[in-house]
Amino acid sequence: MIVIVDYGVGNLGSIKNMFKKAGFKAEPSSDPAMIRDAEKLILPGVGAFDAAMKKFRETGLVPVVGELVLEKKVPVLGLCVGLQLMTRGSEEGTEAGLGWFEADTIRFKFDAEHANLKIPHMGWNEIHVRRQHPLVDGLPSDSRFYFVHSYHVVAKDESAVLAETEYGVTIHSILGKGNIVGAQFHPEKSHKFGLQLLKNFAERVS
Repeated sequence: MIVIVDYGVGNLGSIKNMFKKAGFKAEPSSDPAMIRDAEKLILPGVGAFDAAMKKFRETGLVPVVGELVLEKKVPVLGLCVGLQLMTRGSEEGTEAGLGWFEADTIRFKFDAEHANLKIPHMGWNEIHVRRQHPLVDGLPSDSRFYFVHSYHVVAKDESAVLAETEYGVTIHSILGKGNIVGAQFHPEKSHKFGLQLLKNFAERVS
């Protein structure tokens, strides 16, 4: 079963319902025993980086999830702030991230040409696949996803960048390294494209 890690942050019900629509069972849980039995994990997230990271640590689930992901190689998908937590840290705060990706989370910084763009970046944007990976298999070239964020991930390891999105700057919108994948957008709010991505994760990412 897919377990959505419930550390008090994220659109848990929406994620569960989208997996159900895709034909897969996904259950939110904060129970370490249930999480340890998961075949795959979802790390959700909304809001501010520091608040999310503190809540995650307060639950005591960070070492549980870390052991599964890093040692047992259980596939995990980070969503929005969930992806940001997988980086080394964020300019939004002072908390250390999980460091699963050699990447940092930074605030949007626009040049004069793009100074009129609004922050947070909110709405539908296309992704441009840079590298083939099971998570992005079968996604059409015009795939569009729903974004809501004021900070974005920059990967130092270019080989981890699966897809990019342009919004005044280049956003590394999907990262992947082994069993660890993450998306800056909300697939649970992204209709048929989000459905395909979650189905790919359930069926193909190992």
